[in-house]
Amino acid sequence: MKAGIASVDLAGERLVLFPERVAWWERRDTLLLADPHWGKGAAFRAGGIPVPRGTTVGSLSRLDSVLDRTGASRIVFLGDYLHALEGRAPATLEALAGWRRQRPSLELVLVRGNHDRRAGDPPEGLGVGCVDAPLHDPPFVLAHYPDPNSAGYVLAGHLHPAVRLVGRGRQRERLACFWIQPRVAVFPSFGDFTGAADVQPEPDDRVFVVAEDRVVEVEW
Repeated sequence: MKAGIASVDLAGERLVLFPERVAWWERRDTLLLADPHWGKGAAFRAGGIPVPRGTTVGSLSRLDSVLDRTGASRIVFLGDYLHALEGRAPATLEALAGWRRQRPSLELVLVRGNHDRRAGDPPEGLGVGCVDAPLHDPPFVLAHYPDPNSAGYVLAGHLHPAVRLVGRGRQRERLACFWIQPRVAVFPSFGDFTGAADVQPEPDDRVFVVAEDRVVEVEW
């Protein structure tokens, strides 16, 4: 595997964090990612807002790189697979379908999020199994909203977390991050056109920022 990854032990399990904003749960041979929001650009264009094209293809390419490096047999999406009903554009759905045809044996599971309620489940031909949160996969609880759950350690998304860092020369960077809390881990947004929200970690939290082609733990 290439350099640039980081690992973290949660609830007795090892997760490998990739700069592609994806985590690999080794024991279950599963990739976990949150908030792809595929079709967001198409939804904006449908509303008359000119935004770049090609974000779906770009994000699928990133996903392919992690699949090729890990050989994972399953992907669990932690909510917000499609951005909106208006984002179900032919080009977006064909890009997803073409990618799926290249990986027909891969198990895909969507834990529905708030945008999925509006956008609807992915088309049946994409072969994505859809479930309501929470999905219990011990020792983890897989969800969209990052709310603690007595049934296990929660892996979630929704917040699109980022932190602001200040260097010694007072240079400033705002970077997406994996935010690891005592009972919940919040994943960065996987999508290329989703934005991010600043979070304020507590002293007992761990923060792994995505810095270009590396995942780096920073002191907080």
